[in-house]
Amino acid sequence: MIDYAAPLRDMQFILGELAGLDTIAALPGFEDASPDVVEAILAEAGKFAAGVLAPINVAGDRQGCQLDAKGRVTCAEGWKEAWDRFVEAGWVGLSVPTEFGGQGLPKLVSTPVWEMWFSTNMAFAMLPQLNVSQAEALRIAASDELKRTWLPKIVSGEWGSTMNLTEPQAGSDLAATRTRAEPTPDGTYCLFGQKIFISYGEHELTSNIVHLVLARLPDAPSGVKGLSLFLVPKYLLDADGNPGASNDVHCIAIEHKLGIHGSPTCTMSYGEVGGAVGYLVGEANRGLETMFIMMNEARFGVGVQAPGLAERAYQLALAYARERAQGRDAVTGEAGKPILCHPDVKRMLLSMRARVMAMRALLYTAAGWFDVAHANPDRTVAGKCRRYIDLLMPVAKGWCTEVGQQVCWDAIQVFGGMGFVEETGIAQFARDSRITTIYEGTTGIQANDLVGRKILREGGETLYELITELRGVVLELRLARELGVIADALAANVATLERTADWVLASGKANLAQVLAGAVPFLKLFGTVCATWQMARLALAARRTLAAREGDTAYLASLVELARFHALTFAPEAEALGVAVREAGQSVVAFDDALL
Repeated sequence: MIDYAAPLRDMQFILGELAGLDTIAALPGFEDASPDVVEAILAEAGKFAAGVLAPINVAGDRQGCQLDAKGRVTCAEGWKEAWDRFVEAGWVGLSVPTEFGGQGLPKLVSTPVWEMWFSTNMAFAMLPQLNVSQAEALRIAASDELKRTWLPKIVSGEWGSTMNLTEPQAGSDLAATRTRAEPTPDGTYCLFGQKIFISYGEHELTSNIVHLVLARLPDAPSGVKGLSLFLVPKYLLDADGNPGASNDVHCIAIEHKLGIHGSPTCTMSYGEVGGAVGYLVGEANRGLETMFIMMNEARFGVGVQAPGLAERAYQLALAYARERAQGRDAVTGEAGKPILCHPDVKRMLLSMRARVMAMRALLYTAAGWFDVAHANPDRTVAGKCRRYIDLLMPVAKGWCTEVGQQVCWDAIQVFGGMGFVEETGIAQFARDSRITTIYEGTTGIQANDLVGRKILREGGETLYELITELRGVVLELRLARELGVIADALAANVATLERTADWVLASGKANLAQVLAGAVPFLKLFGTVCATWQMARLALAARRTLAAREGDTAYLASLVELARFHALTFAPEAEALGVAVREAGQSVVAFDDALL
């Protein structure tokens, strides 16, 4: 398997030209994010990803995790050492506020770093991702005492984190949650119940594991409005704040999975011998609100997993296509040429690169919105970014993971028969990517959220605000004659999106079943439009830089050509998706369930 090379040039171009790093670095609290500092961080992250995480990725996949008779889980060879180095370097707290031991850098800076972790070892990177997500939930909702006690070592990575939602009978339907929490005289709670699919629920990498657990109090109302959130550690703390006695928390099984073998996915049992001690986080019966803080962080992180895995798959496929000699050049007839000379292989690789760039541009732009929403003192500007984040989160998670997964499967196609053989390594990325469209809310759940909560509930207000902005980009493209193809593609995409959104809003009350039947095609339509938009912005930025006679001319010209290829290859899919949304739902509703 080839060495990983962090795509620093692509990352830095998007950070500087599309996501507005200079503007964000000027916001209060982000002054340290100077170009030199960011360049150094990305370079060091690339070295760590390539030198530490990539070499143990295959071991994680092939060895997996082991559960012994005492409920202890061990990870693959080299993982403990890698985690210690990861913690020592301070990577966990890169974008966590300094008051809790983090470095306080913008999310825009940490996002490409996370992409590198996911590219080189997604199963490993899931653990620090959980730490960052849990830290955000505790920062916002926990009491000052809980923050002082738990946050510093979560942020440092000395202790691991999990989130516990799912139960055997309660998957996407959290109203069916049965885990219960009983108050005790000392103000703590005893938890009883079982949770499944808990990533890193048990392992030896950290000295303690901090679980966030959804459970019901005895007097809680039914449904999701009766769920509270509790912090439940693996080990209770002694008088000095160090891990002491074992809590009544046990791993009773680990899953045998299609992919991400290096991460332990655990079944956790709480309260087998008297009750697991827990501490209430936030207000009683409002636990789901707090858990969604963590979940939204995790959903964005899963979105970033998509270009991470896709980039690595693309690099592997490109290297193979450059060295694998097979057949004759279809045009010249020359023998002994690498398969990259075949137009269809080159088309697949160009498609992969274009899709990775579109995902990366969208996610980095969204990361910048997070920073503006958090730090910009102008409430109007911050509010707009917050609305865009809320609207596009289902797209960032749902659409990116669907596309990223496809890129990984396309990489196998470039390898041909050798891609179907585990020894070449490419199959792992396809297997690992399969979970991304499922966990933290399936694509269907993301689509229902987009259509139901983000569009129907607010009457499409934010969507139409974004559409107006997209039309402004079309006008800017029209001023550049050589970008006419991209302008036409984006204009057609925007028209399709608006027409389809009009239909969704007009049909939402009378034909809700039909609308929801088309929710996933609508999400994919929206994602396709966003991809065209971001690639158009990429072309405009490259053209501006070329006109200023700055940078690498060949590289900048290739970005313009890449955007043109994307506009001609993927943008036309929007119209077909629009038809599926507006018309296919009637057949879904009408079809007899008994005849499926």
